[in-house]
Amino acid sequence: MPLNIRSKEVNRLAEKLASRARVSKTEAVRIALVNELERQERRIPLAERLRPLLERVDAVPNTGLPADKAFFDDLNGQP
Repeated sequence: MPLNIRSKEVNRLAEKLASRARVSKTEAVRIALVNELERQERRIPLAERLRPLLERVDAVPNTGLPADKAFFDDLNGQP
């Protein structure tokens, strides 16, 4: 679905960003949206952002094996 910008101010801002970034207005809008989404993502507390990763780590069963130098050498095929 196409985006139709009717706001003169938004259009002016898109043109300004496009000019500075030397890209099309469409690309300028895309850049602005990506940057804003990334900024919003950073506002989510770190613990909340890490929760899916921590849940994946917690789901891996504990083997009881020590993760020492010999363990990692074996993983890498080193004697």
